[in-house]
Amino acid sequence: MAPGAIVIQKTGYFISLEGGEGVGKSTQLRLLAAAIEEKLQKPVIETREPGGCPGGNAIRHLLLEGDVHRWTNATEALLFAAARAEHVARVIKPALETGTWVVCDRFIDSSLAYQGDAGGLSQKDIRCLHQIGSQSLFPDRTFLLTLPRGEGIKRAQERDKNKGNRFEQRTADYHQKVNETFLQLAANEPERFRVIDASGKPEEVHQRLLSALDDLLP
Repeated sequence: MAPGAIVIQKTGYFISLEGGEGVGKSTQLRLLAAAIEEKLQKPVIETREPGGCPGGNAIRHLLLEGDVHRWTNATEALLFAAARAEHVARVIKPALETGTWVVCDRFIDSSLAYQGDAGGLSQKDIRCLHQIGSQSLFPDRTFLLTLPRGEGIKRAQERDKNKGNRFEQRTADYHQKVNETFLQLAANEPERFRVIDASGKPEEVHQRLLSALDDLLP
């Protein structure tokens, strides 16, 4: 546990889904949350970053809309940290404290990959912002969805008819660095991460996720 990390007395778990563009996180989040609800017979919080609460959603528009060069890397990192601080304080922490499971589309690992290694900032600085804003809260389990090189961004561009957000418009080298960083993060924390092959039909990917969550489900 990082120095100053938040300690929550909880019976619920915090699950995050990570990966590059177009790997199918949103679809898998819905399927996974529904499966957990059916298993536990109680509601599960489905949420996303940036966003998840009014303040976070306001910052989401700033981050995703406009020209690819709208913000500097440092400004992006600060905006993501601010959105995450609101999200943790308003949604994630209260839910976990009441024993509710939280399933989130992206969390701190996306900042480490996108604004950190791919964006040119140090992971130390990203983690410092996370400690200040969100008391170094990390998920209990992180699923990293992966696809062969170039396939994810191709999916995203086809989905959005080549009118994607600021991040989808970035170079192939940028996205490759993002994916490499995610894999390195997973290698560094094998107790938290599970790397999931995101190829195939959505239901096939869903079954891989469920199998990798068995140890946390009653």
